[in-house]
Parts: sequence; structure tokens; C-alpha cells
Amino acid sequence: MLSKVAKATGLFVVTEVLDTRNVDDVAVVADILQVVARNMQNTALLKEVARSGKPVLLKRGMSSTIEKWLQAAEYILDAGNPDVILCERGIRTFETALRNTLDLSAVSLIKELSGLPVIVDPSHSTGKRSLVTPMSRAAVAVGADGLIIEVHLHPETAFCDGHNHLHPRSLLN
Repeated sequence: MLSKVAKATGLFVVTEVLDTRNVDDVAVVADILQVVARNMQNTALLKEVARSGKPVLLKRGMSSTIEKWLQAAEYILDAGNPDVILCERGIRTFETALRNTLDLSAVSLIKELSGLPVIVDPSHSTGKRSLVTPMSRAAVAVGADGLIIEVHLHPETAFCDGHNHLHPRSLLN
């Protein structure tokens, strides 16, 4: 399905890889392999996605320090893949009003320490549609190289996380 959509739209495919056994199959279709927060410390997976030759999008673990996040990126870099994109997607804190706390200070610091591109996922981190736009603006202000924004034609009927999806029309503002 992803391959069909990519061909029809001309868009790039970024998709998650969960298991080392699936890396080769996913790499055939995906332009960028994504390692999500819960797999950030799966060193076998990090090494395998690095060997794929595809760029790797590495999301920060929800309880990970900046040091641990950079160490995870090092596994990919040390395996010979220089194409690492880091993604700040919020961390777990004592705050309960939001899904996660978006650590925007990490964006500037990681860029300073590593020189790697950093993107921000304001949809996932806040879990609130009303906060996606202001957090996106803040992410750009601190130097984010890009954003992941969840969009749906009918957010109210989305199978997952509709409460933080934007309607495509809102992206025009």
C-alpha cells in the first residue's frame, strides 16, 4: 500500500521498523526508516537499519536523556550510515496535562552537540490539536529542521489519535 501511494503522489515514504528481521523488506519500500521511541535503545535494530543504506529517523525515547539519545544515534553512525535525522517527540515528566512534555531546548542543544538534523513531532508530544500550531512555531523558532504533523480529513473519525490530528485546511494558515 505504501508503495502504491508513493507512486501515485510522488511523496516519500517514512515508516517504522520494529524488528531486525523486517529491515530489508521495509527498506525496499521506504525512503526513510523510522526507529520509534520504544526501540531507541534496541541496539541490534539500530545497527541493522544503519546497514540498510537508507536514512534513519530516530525518535527520542520518552524517558531518555539527551546523552542516551545521542548514544543511540552513534550506533547508526558507527555502523557507517551518516544519514541520521533525530526527532524530538516529547519526554515523560511529572506533568499530567499533556501526553508528553515537548523538550524544545533539546532541539538547539542536540544540533549544537551533534550537527545532525533535528525535527519535532508536536502532534504526538502534546496530544492536543490546539497546541500543534503554537508548538510547531516554537520548534521552528528554536531551529528545528522540520516537523511531523498528523493530518486527517476527518480527525473526529480517525482510528488513532484523532484528538491531535489537524485538518488539511488548517495547514494553509
